[in-house]
Amino acid sequence: MSDPVGPNGQGQMGASPTRISSPELRFEAWRALTWTTVVGLVVLAVYISQSLLVIFGAMVFATLVDGGARLLGRVLPIGRGWRIAIVLTGAIAFLVWLSMFAGSQISQQAAEFPTIVEEQARALFGWMREQGFQISMDTVQAMASQAASGFGTVTRALGGLLGGVTTLVLIIIIGVYVVIEPRLYERGVAWMLPKARREEFYTTASNMGYTMRRLMFGRLVGMVFEGVFTYIMLLGYGLVTGDTIPMAALLAILTGLLAFVPNIGALISGVLMVLVGFSGGAQMGIYTIFVYLAVQNIDGYIVIPMIARKTVDLAPALVLGMQLIMGILFGILGLFLADPLLAMIKVALQERAKAKDAEDENEIDAAARAAGDTHVMESDPA
Repeated sequence: MSDPVGPNGQGQMGASPTRISSPELRFEAWRALTWTTVVGLVVLAVYISQSLLVIFGAMVFATLVDGGARLLGRVLPIGRGWRIAIVLTGAIAFLVWLSMFAGSQISQQAAEFPTIVEEQARALFGWMREQGFQISMDTVQAMASQAASGFGTVTRALGGLLGGVTTLVLIIIIGVYVVIEPRLYERGVAWMLPKARREEFYTTASNMGYTMRRLMFGRLVGMVFEGVFTYIMLLGYGLVTGDTIPMAALLAILTGLLAFVPNIGALISGVLMVLVGFSGGAQMGIYTIFVYLAVQNIDGYIVIPMIARKTVDLAPALVLGMQLIMGILFGILGLFLADPLLAMIKVALQERAKAKDAEDENEIDAAARAAGDTHVMESDPA
């Protein structure tokens, strides 16, 4: 049987089984496909979120190295590659020095640290029971072990099968590759975007890098200040009373490292410092409280405001909420990267709002010019 012949003399084929003839149905099918794609991308992002966080950590590390290289460029007129090598060599040299000259002392103190904290916690709970609080040590230990188990599960997920060391190594390796050729990866991401959005992407990426460098510089200044000032204050107690505060070096290092995490880090370091202080008596414990308050007040009212003027200013409640969410989802790594991630989200939203305002102004100007042309044509006597 031959195919029907159309008006133009050619064979007329029937409708394709994959073609939707109704415009309304085509619109609904396209909308369903769009939503399915969005949901699929969200599910994929959740599934690979841990890997994405590692990549973002590598970006933060690359920003630290790049910021150091830019600072060196102000005093050393050498190539960027040499400046990056100097920064990386300096970081490695610092870690080697720390392990050689302070490693044995800090490792010994770190081994004694859990015992001191446990003894002080028992003393605190005993005092609370004397005051009438119904606290069972078995219940406290069970809660602590459950919390440690859940915390370990979250943090182990970040490191995969080989643990957190692998995560750290991956962050460093990816960060070094990125900092060596940042434009290569920037062009690669821009290539995947529509041409109309590439200029906006380059502007946003540049502002993000600028903000991240200043944010990381501020964090490093705060970390160094808190660590050094805490160590000097703890040593000062021994010079005045002759009784040395135990683990002064370890407490100073922990205070400096935890200063990278605003709000929560200061609270954790303060609790640890006070617990160790009361292990040497009430006088030493009260002095550690004074040290903690002095460090946090000077840092909070002098150092941080000065840094915030030069960096991104984030609302404290928003930062704390982001830290809680990232800490629950991703453990320690999420807690450390919550602040930089929030800053990058803020920059992206600000740049998008600026681009949208510019587009609206262009549309208004185009409409005004079109209205003016129409008015001229209507008033033309011809």
